[in-house]
Amino acid sequence: MVHIPDGFLSTPVWLSLAAVSAVSVGALAPKAQRETEEARLPLLGVMGAFVFAAQMINFPLGMGTSGHLVGGTLLASTLGPAAAALVMTAILGIQALVFQDGGVLALGANVFNMALAGVFAGYLPLALWGDRRYRSAAVACGGLLSVCVSGALALAELIISGVRVPTALLWLSVLLFLINGLAEAVITVAVVRALARLNVAWVRGPALAARRAPAALGAAAVVLSMAGVMVASQYPDVLESFADRAGLAARAKALFETPFADYQASWFGESWWAKVVAGLLGVALIYALLLGVTRMAGRRRSK
Repeated sequence: MVHIPDGFLSTPVWLSLAAVSAVSVGALAPKAQRETEEARLPLLGVMGAFVFAAQMINFPLGMGTSGHLVGGTLLASTLGPAAAALVMTAILGIQALVFQDGGVLALGANVFNMALAGVFAGYLPLALWGDRRYRSAAVACGGLLSVCVSGALALAELIISGVRVPTALLWLSVLLFLINGLAEAVITVAVVRALARLNVAWVRGPALAARRAPAALGAAAVVLSMAGVMVASQYPDVLESFADRAGLAARAKALFETPFADYQASWFGESWWAKVVAGLLGVALIYALLLGVTRMAGRRRSK
């Protein structure tokens, strides 16, 4: 939705954001380790896999444009903002390196926009008035705010990089980000409520519930990867649509080619299996990466 490819940002912009993101993620790692209870560690992998799978399913926003769940507020409301930022960073890294969704040089900008600013903007309403009585409203506001902040930052970075944006196109993009944010709010509230029914929201329930949540979320991620691609909209997302209308599409470049570009396993051609295999690979990679990280964190705690 706001995955900036390589070639769009000027060198000073992507380099500065890469430095800021690297320092910020490094500072958040020990904070996430301290704040995440051991019973919740398994959720990092399955929540990451679930959000990755959900991001593959685009829905129409109107005007020939589509959007998808970003997931920053969903992660923050279930894992806490520090852990959510790390999980989102892992998702963005896999997307850039394996699926060429977002640039490698622009990865720092995408992490800043979605994993840092997006996650913490989404968590802000929860921190301010997210008690049990108003939690659904706070989650909804967080979902909307997260997408709007991430989208606004992406547009600002393009403008700072020297991209000339007609006023009408700028406001159209803002409107589409707002529509996507409203959809994000609805989806996030629905998922958080579903987790609450499993008695695992913000995982502080019994061990049985903590085991049931990863299984349910993992199964949902697999189903989304296999069935979701059949109903996903084929329209370009907001940033892709913006690039086409602003004449930027030709500037997009890839530092290297992978056999899973654009979430398709190349040896299956344009078939349904091409997307399914790519989706399942992404789910497995995200889960394995975060499982490894959480196990390392668990070993450090036990010492």
